[in-house]
Amino acid sequence: MGVKYNRRYQDIVADLAGAIGTIEDSYELIEMEADDWTALDADERREYLRTLADDLFYGLGSSPRLSVGSGKIEYDPGNHVLKVYTSDNLIHLIQLI
Repeated sequence: MGVKYNRRYQDIVADLAGAIGTIEDSYELIEMEADDWTALDADERREYLRTLADDLFYGLGSSPRLSVGSGKIEYDPGNHVLKVYTSDNLIHLIQLI
């Protein structure tokens, strides 16, 4: 299926990484403990989030809804957006075009 986009890929991944970073326990997806996550410096956390965003973007091409810690990410092809949720609250819309 694949996620269709028209924006610069790096911009989408940067936006997605920022949104994932607002999910308090997003680090659980990479099987990291809270203490280990907080021990990382800001640059290391950004790099993990960017890599995670890249992986999740491609994962959404196979499954339109993915869990990230206590949140989730959904691909909405009809509106050309990624929706990022914490629990049941929509917190970010990432435009793909």
